[in-house]
This record gives sequence, structure tokens and C-alpha cells, in this order.
Amino acid sequence: MSRIGKKPIVVPQGVTVKVGADSVEVKGPKGQLMQAIPPGIGFDLKDDTLEARIIGNTPGMGKFHGLARSLVANAVHGVSEGFTRELDIVGIGYRAEVKGRQVVFTLGYSHPVVFDVPDGIDVKVDRQMHIAVEGVDRQLVGQVAANIRGLRKPDPYKQKGVRYTGEVLKKKVGKTGASGNVT
Repeated sequence: MSRIGKKPIVVPQGVTVKVGADSVEVKGPKGQLMQAIPPGIGFDLKDDTLEARIIGNTPGMGKFHGLARSLVANAVHGVSEGFTRELDIVGIGYRAEVKGRQVVFTLGYSHPVVFDVPDGIDVKVDRQMHIAVEGVDRQLVGQVAANIRGLRKPDPYKQKGVRYTGEVLKKKVGKTGASGNVT
């Protein structure tokens, strides 16, 4: 049995959970999610807690026990509070602005970079340098933030680019120039 899988999931007020044979549907104030669960794992809803259990005596199901519990816990947290990833744009002339369901980036290329925002995700830009990616699906929020960061990864030499808020980069030294040895 998994230690993570044994932990009960507390269902907050305003969140409804519907347990099916192969999925768990969660509805809350921020939206709704349907999370597929691996075969051999079941969920029991008792009062305001949700518990994951292994069905049968199949060996090797402990890893899926913890995984399924974490995925459903993320869904419950997402529909009740939501998830946010924040990024910073560092560099002279680098900026971003939201236009409808697109974010237009100026990142030092010869052309502006247009990023389409997927459904279920909200992107907010503060001071043209700070981006907040918000949504109910933790995996989708993280993937969109990673895709935005990938438009101009942080440069270890000049420290420019798009980075997560609080990300610390190790600055590398550049070339030392002429060493004086001319042959």
C-alpha cells in the first residue's frame, strides 16, 4: 500500500464528487473536471472525505494507488481554489500583452511571437513583464507555463528570457577575451 494513497482527501464545501467505475467527476465553483482512474483502483466517498483503495489483491498496484489519489486530490483542489504559475520576462525590450485569447510576445526576435491560449486557461499580464497562468487543471497550467517559458528560455550568460517567478539562474562567465598569446 502506498503512504500517499492512504491519505484521505477532504472535500471542501461547494464541491460535489461523483465516483464512477473508471473515473471521478468533480464539480466546484471554479469549474468541473473528470479524472480517469487506473483499473484496479476504486474510491469511497464517506461524509466529506474521499478515500482511494486497491480493488482485489493484484501485486504492483501500490504505485497506481498513490498516483490515482494525487490526481483526484489535484482535481478537487483545482475546482475549489484553482492553480497558478507565474512567469517573469527579463530583458530590455522584452514584453507581453494579451489580445483576446492570444498573448503577443516581443522577445528579441525579428517578429512578434503569438501564443494561443487553450480553453480552460486564463493568462494575465502585469506591467508587460509578469505573466500569471491560471486554471483548474494542474497539468494543463504547468504545460502552458512551460510552453510560454520555451518561447525564449533564460540565457545563462546574459540572464535574459522568460523564467518562472523565483527561479534562480546560475550565471556563467563568457569568454575571457584575448589571452595575449599570439602565434
